[in-house]
Amino acid sequence: MATFNANLSRSGPGLLLRDILSGQDEQIEAVAQIIAAAKPDILLLTKFDYDHGGVALKAFAQALAAWGVAYPYRFALRPNSGVRTGLDMTGDGREDTPDDTQGYGTFAGQGGMALLSHHPVDAQGVRDFSEFLWRDLPGALLPRRDGALFPSEEVFAIQRLSTTGHWDVPVLLPGGQWLHLLAFYASPPVFGGLEGRNLRRNHDEVRFWNLLLSDALPMPPPDAPFVLLGDANLDPFDGDGKHAAIRALLAHPALQDPAPRSAGGAAMADAPVNEGHRGEAPLDTTHWPQARGPGNLRVDYVLPAAGLTLRGAGVFWPAPEDPEAPLLRTRSGEEASRHRLVWVDLALPLH
Repeated sequence: MATFNANLSRSGPGLLLRDILSGQDEQIEAVAQIIAAAKPDILLLTKFDYDHGGVALKAFAQALAAWGVAYPYRFALRPNSGVRTGLDMTGDGREDTPDDTQGYGTFAGQGGMALLSHHPVDAQGVRDFSEFLWRDLPGALLPRRDGALFPSEEVFAIQRLSTTGHWDVPVLLPGGQWLHLLAFYASPPVFGGLEGRNLRRNHDEVRFWNLLLSDALPMPPPDAPFVLLGDANLDPFDGDGKHAAIRALLAHPALQDPAPRSAGGAAMADAPVNEGHRGEAPLDTTHWPQARGPGNLRVDYVLPAAGLTLRGAGVFWPAPEDPEAPLLRTRSGEEASRHRLVWVDLALPLH
């Protein structure tokens, strides 16, 4: 199984569907080729625009089938991104900007999550935690100014924790066993004003799983076996963010960290963008080439339950000389996504 921030998000509703159906979009073609090369049985896509009825997701699955990888089962829920609130959520004096939604978005559904699977998904058994209020998280790091909640009590009476979503999705494996997928896509820990709103929210979105697995939330922990996967937008050591949150999750006794690696990430260990980094370059899952950017980071994760048997793990980031390296770019030379597909192979049956 795998997670991939494929950057299949566009600037307006319906535009992703348009680009998929055109058959001419180079970025969509490049993303499809990466997925076809990796061939995961279960794939969580992050930053994939949601529409009612999953029309774009169905069209993308059909495009993938043309590349030789079929996903008969698909699942997506409306994300928090772009859901209007009617309030000034950031304290900038405005009430109808992309920042004034439940999760940043210029339209409802922008940059959501989607699941593609070879195996049946129990949509009726899904637990969706996306409406869980941020203030209800034990020890929530809510932004404050002069000791008071900022921008207002009214905001945090409705502010959800999830920027995009937190899901528990049961998938039926061969042999009749259910595997629970714990999926999420957290806010980047940057911007958010002097109060560090996004940094705090990112920390708490990651910490949500730590608390759920520790039976410290109003809802019960997930049934075993399970796998936690998605884009945490948080590296254990480098870049922006409160790194302790992801380190605590990686060390949680209910999980194991397969530490997936890539030759492509390793090849950039001494690149100027990685100067001063503490994390191991082969573990990186993103490539930010900008001279003033954060450099390459590990922010995408697939973390199986501690008792599951691993057969392998990796990051689809071929070394520059590898024949598959061109798959990371479009025909015009642009990157398909700054993120890399992260995969884990589990032995069946699960125990």
